[in-house]
Formats: sequence, C-alpha cells, structure tokens
Amino acid sequence: MTRRQRALIVLGLTVLAFNLRPVAVSVGPVLDEIRTGLAMGSVTAGVLTTMPVLCFAAFGYVAPWVGRSLGLHRVILAALLVTFAGLALRVEARSPATFLVATLPALAGMATANVLIPSLVKLHFPGHLGSMTALYTTALAVGLTAASVLTVPLAQAAGSWRGGLGSWSLIALVAVIPWLGLVGHDVGPHPDGPRPIRMRTLARSSLAWTMAAFFGIQSLHAYAVFGWLPQIYRDAGFSAGTAGLLLGVTTATSIPVSLALPGITARGRHQVGIIMALSASYGAGYVGLLTDADSVPWLWALLIGIGTGTFPLVLTLIGMRARTSEGTAALSAFAQSIGYLIAGIGPFMMGALYGATGGWTVPLAVLVVLVLPQAVAGLMASRPRYLEDELAAT
Repeated sequence: MTRRQRALIVLGLTVLAFNLRPVAVSVGPVLDEIRTGLAMGSVTAGVLTTMPVLCFAAFGYVAPWVGRSLGLHRVILAALLVTFAGLALRVEARSPATFLVATLPALAGMATANVLIPSLVKLHFPGHLGSMTALYTTALAVGLTAASVLTVPLAQAAGSWRGGLGSWSLIALVAVIPWLGLVGHDVGPHPDGPRPIRMRTLARSSLAWTMAAFFGIQSLHAYAVFGWLPQIYRDAGFSAGTAGLLLGVTTATSIPVSLALPGITARGRHQVGIIMALSASYGAGYVGLLTDADSVPWLWALLIGIGTGTFPLVLTLIGMRARTSEGTAALSAFAQSIGYLIAGIGPFMMGALYGATGGWTVPLAVLVVLVLPQAVAGLMASRPRYLEDELAAT
C-alpha cells in the first residue's frame, strides 16, 4: 500500500466515524421544535427516539453479509450516500410519517457502517489496531459532541430546526469524497480465502455472547445517560442551557478518553485495571448525582464521561479477539446487533422508573447496580482468546 493510499484510507475512516452519531443525536436538541413544526404526538416522538438502537441492531446484523457480497468499501460508500439522502429528505418532511420514513435509511446507512468499521481497521491496519481504533473512536466522539452542542446554534442561525438538521446532511455528503477513491480496493471473493462466519455459527461461541453482553450493557448506560442526564440536572435546579452544557462535559470528556484508551488496551495483555477503573468512574458519577447533584455537577458529568470510555474499549477488544477481518466483522455484527437490543432498554427503563416514582433515586440506583454486570462482562471479554480458534474447537 502506497503512502497516498494509506492517507486516503485514514481520511476516509476519520470522516466516516465523525458521521456515525449526528444522524441520531442531532434530533434530541431540537425535538420540541420538530414536534411543534410537524404536529408530532408523544407516541411518534417515542418511536423516533427509539429508532436508532433498533436500526443499529437490525441493520448491523446483516452488515457482514452485505460487506462480503458487495465489498466493504462499496458498502461504506453506499451507506454514506444513503445517509445523506435520508438526512436531506427529512429536512423537507411536512408530516411525522415522512420524517420517520426519511430517518430510516439515514440510520440504516450509519448502522451498517458502524459494524463494518472495525473490520476495515483490521483489514488495512492489522499491526496498528490500537492507534487506528483511537483515531476513529475519537472522531466518533467529536461528532457526537458536535451534534449535541452545535445543532441548536445552527438551527438558530438558520432560523429553523430544518437548517440545524440540514447541516449534518452536508457534512455526510463531504464524507463521501474520499470513499469515491477507495472503492477500487474491493475485489471479488478469493476461492481459497477464509469461509464466511455466519451469525448462527456465532451463537455457539461463548466469546461472542460475552462480547455482546459487554457491548450491550455499556451501551445501555450510554443511551440512558445521553437521553436523561440533562433532565436529571434540570430537576436538580439547573437551567436548560446549563443542563445541556453539563451533558457537553460528559460527551467532551469522551474525546481524550477515546484518543488514549485503545492504544493502552491494545498494548496490554490484560485489561482488568482499565475495566475496573471505568466501572468505578461510572458508579461514582451516579452516586454523586444521587446524593449531591447540585454542588459539584461538573464533577459527576466528568466521571460519567470517563465511564463512557467503555465504548472505545469494547471496540478495541472486538478487533483483538479475532484473527481476521472476516472474524472481526462477524464478531462486531453479533455484539452490536444483540448489544443494541439490550441498549434500547436503558432510556425506556429510566423514563418508566422516573414516571412511576416521581424522582431519580430509583433510576440512578438501578444504574449503580448495573455497573456490576458491566464489569463482569468486561472482565470475561478481556480474557486473551480468538473467535476463530473457539469456533474451530466447537
């Protein structure tokens, strides 16, 4: 691979990762305005906020098969084009149904890319797994933070929520450019190449189920936090603007964590200390919110942000627990499709418990308890072994 080709791949992975979250996250900050503008009811709004995890589960499941059939790079290019089209169409939506229909392909494109990106890293940079995972998870964290913080100012500058959401469609279109030069990397399947790993085969793998549990529980925490942390702070007496900034502290904290953690993880044989530290940080942040949310709110937001480092950790482990790009794609798809189904419980559970109890004591106490199974699943997933070896043995 020439230096120019390597640089183009790095650029492509970076801009792709940046676009993996704005599709879903940009809706939340302007949801009230969308509901008003489209006369959207609460049930439809609930469907809209649940769509990301469902799409990530459903389309992530078929992503490896599509990648094998059409080529990884062609599928990523198609995913970005579909995402752009969906984002552009929903800006023009005049009814709740049209908005939902347009959102679906945008989420499908990003769900597919979300599963395949670890496989691309394994394919092109097998000897630099930690540094490349750090690069794309950092870009993902930057995109998440930007969508959380900038959507409202962009909407205000444009005079409408449509302008705020439309900005992210233009960024997705820009991300297409380097992938136009990368589709030539795809070739047909080699007759002597490795056999594809099917999802039903993975169901016999204890490693696959362990990784799915770890991915799912850490995602449950993340989606519960991203969905409800601002409301927790508002109920503690902070303004909407301050609550949004505190969420920004959490998402911004994930940027340096994403930059540092994959390299540290990939260089070590065991990750016990990392897993325990991240779990303890989550627990300390939740306990702080439970006992004294209004005294040092930035500290609790910071600790929870450190806890979200379990996301780049689990992505790094997915790459480390497979010997091949095909194995990485299969393990990523299995872990994410099952994991996002688990993650969907988080926001719903928080809302249901909050509505039933009228406060945040019980929901936050449940999150504290759920730190334990996350740590256990993480410790099991960190045991040195390979998917292909386990499948061959069974």
